[in-house]
Amino acid sequence: MKKIRKRSPVPLYGTAAVWVLWCLFLPLYKPSHFLLLIAAAAASYLVLSKFFPGETVEVKEPEKPVTTGNEEVDALLAEGAKAVSEMKRLQGSIGDEAVRGKIGELIDVTGKIFSDVKDDPKDAPQVKRFASYYLPTTLKLLNAYDRMSAQNIGGDNISGTLERIESILDTTIAAYKKQLDALFADQALDVDTDITVLETMLKREGLTGSDFKQNTKGSN
Repeated sequence: MKKIRKRSPVPLYGTAAVWVLWCLFLPLYKPSHFLLLIAAAAASYLVLSKFFPGETVEVKEPEKPVTTGNEEVDALLAEGAKAVSEMKRLQGSIGDEAVRGKIGELIDVTGKIFSDVKDDPKDAPQVKRFASYYLPTTLKLLNAYDRMSAQNIGGDNISGTLERIESILDTTIAAYKKQLDALFADQALDVDTDITVLETMLKREGLTGSDFKQNTKGSN
């Protein structure tokens, strides 16, 4: 958020009123008349500006696009930000509380998926597949739900479609979570490798379990 000064329109209206009143009731055919009018208008503006200075308001600064130096990753991040923004719009538009909750889960997981590709660009190919099909299809279904639910008609076509979309959202959330989990497969493997190496080193140095106790007694 940033603060900006919002000027009051009153000084401008007052200055305009001075011009109008002068033209209606006072002479305006000599250069001195014009100079007096300009002086009167300026004085009016300054005086009114003191009494009506305006107000300071806070405005939300536009979000700057994230740049990583990798064009492919930057394009994915921009696509993800756009999708999350659309999900938030739909979440605010749809009236059903349960559906809004599911959309909230989708927003959370989607944000984490694109946050991962920012931190780990090698996951870009996986996220690109996710972004090219699953994400736009999800948005298409949510938009359809938004339009149909706004009709407030209990016809078979509308009611049946709404129920199917509500049902598929649970499956979609589970799929999104699996996608997020899959992005951490390499990291999990690296951690397992590090743990194995650390355990081997500790055993070799006699710093684990009974070996550690025996070494401690021996040193005493």
